[in-house]
Amino acid sequence: MAETPPSPRTPQSPAFPEGVPCWIDVQLPDVEAGRRFYGELFGWTFEPAHGSSVWARLDGRVVAALVPKRDGRMPTVWTVYFAAPDVAALAGRIRESGGQVVIPPTPVDTLGTAALAADPEGAVFGLWQAGTHAGFGKRHEPGSFTWAELYARDTAAVNTFYTRLFHDALFGPGAAPDFGRAPLQDVFPAEMPPHFLVHFGVSDGAATLAAVARLGGRVQVPPFETSYGRVAVVTDDQGASFALLQR
Repeated sequence: MAETPPSPRTPQSPAFPEGVPCWIDVQLPDVEAGRRFYGELFGWTFEPAHGSSVWARLDGRVVAALVPKRDGRMPTVWTVYFAAPDVAALAGRIRESGGQVVIPPTPVDTLGTAALAADPEGAVFGLWQAGTHAGFGKRHEPGSFTWAELYARDTAAVNTFYTRLFHDALFGPGAAPDFGRAPLQDVFPAEMPPHFLVHFGVSDGAATLAAVARLGGRVQVPPFETSYGRVAVVTDDQGASFALLQR
């Protein structure tokens, strides 16, 4: 029998509060190529995770997962997961608020329970109810998750939707959101569908952009200024989009 891979968090680790981005993964046609790209770009190391997936670590702490696509028709994409202490209840609130549950809550061994949902505009996001895996072991540092931006056609409508779902995380006492909303046309062509864009922190944006190109990725949107830092949008060598954020 194969050994069970080590848990990225101990069962005693506290889960993130509801509505806080707590995890990310990327669906890739070639996980080994992803290991080479992101290992070189961010200095990640890797270890076996659930099934054929791998966990990425930075300075020994888990920061993401690379997941093989089960179906070639699935998008090659980074997904952000929001913490859900009761994922079934949150899935119900998503439906009641005009969203959809794309993949219902599904246990992932003892690690936790995952679901995929879409907001009223169709932007897809994940939900994670922690088991032994609470989520990020490191964030808000170069090479790790720093921000998630939702690009939407109707920001007023999505603000209403997410405020109902995640009010405390966005506006409650002591809230420090890692999640913003922006009009789609501010950055992307009008025909681009609404979507979440995962941002990784970088200390030297120009050097990281050069590394993306050297590793076979491309610049999708050149650097621009935002209220939360200087951002560039890139794709990896398999087509998954993400952003580089220098603060």
